[in-house]
Amino acid sequence: MPSPQTLAALLAFVAERDWDQFHSPENLAKSISIEAGELLECFQWSADFDQEQVEAELADVVTYCIHLANKIGVDLDEIIMKKLESTKAKYPVELAKGRMTKYTKLSEAPE
Repeated sequence: MPSPQTLAALLAFVAERDWDQFHSPENLAKSISIEAGELLECFQWSADFDQEQVEAELADVVTYCIHLANKIGVDLDEIIMKKLESTKAKYPVELAKGRMTKYTKLSEAPE
């Protein structure tokens, strides 16, 4: 997760501009989606991409995710580990390794 220094810098940036008033969970979720679309646009017509542009868009997505987590009072490490545990149950290594099959079809024989 971001370092304490990075988190402090993000919070200070927003505070200095009095932007927290605009950071409702709804607005932050919308912003995540918008920025994710901009990230995807970097790959729209080709697998080749501009590294600097991808990094900038990825930073936007992650920044809004951090702001949303702070706004709704969740610990990112905690929710990621919780989700990882549920995903491990859906995708057991013995069925999922080397396959990109959706978990609902993992019990079927590999193609």
